[in-house]
Amino acid sequence: MYSEKVMDHFQNPRNVGEIEDASGVGTVGNAKCGDIMRIFLDIDDNGVVRDAKFKTFGCGAAVATSSMATEMVKGKTIQEALQVTNKAVMEALDGLPPVKVHCSLLAEEAIHAALWDYAEKHNIVIEGLEKPKNDISEGEEEEEY
Repeated sequence: MYSEKVMDHFQNPRNVGEIEDASGVGTVGNAKCGDIMRIFLDIDDNGVVRDAKFKTFGCGAAVATSSMATEMVKGKTIQEALQVTNKAVMEALDGLPPVKVHCSLLAEEAIHAALWDYAEKHNIVIEGLEKPKNDISEGEEEEEY
């Protein structure tokens, strides 16, 4: 079922909450399952993620992936944060059941959405960042897991 790490991040989530005046905020959801994830990033003048917090409405796996994703981007540059993929989040949690893989996709998209928001607020282009989807169930059929 769930790994010990998933259970730990679900029962003791890290970085829950909001960042007031966040540098970037990303909100994504999955209309099929009802999960909604919002990630807040505080990015310093050197482009390093000083802090990351989240608010998630969803299942235990959604909470766990939010918690792990925020841990993974803290202290990273914008480019490094962009490299935090759903696969990296799943590996860090020692895996997810196949029916919960979409939760790690939510985490990746929420990070990208927060970085997109940051880029728009600062009139910059982040190399390799594409406009995120608001609903990750869009085109989910062709996603590779």
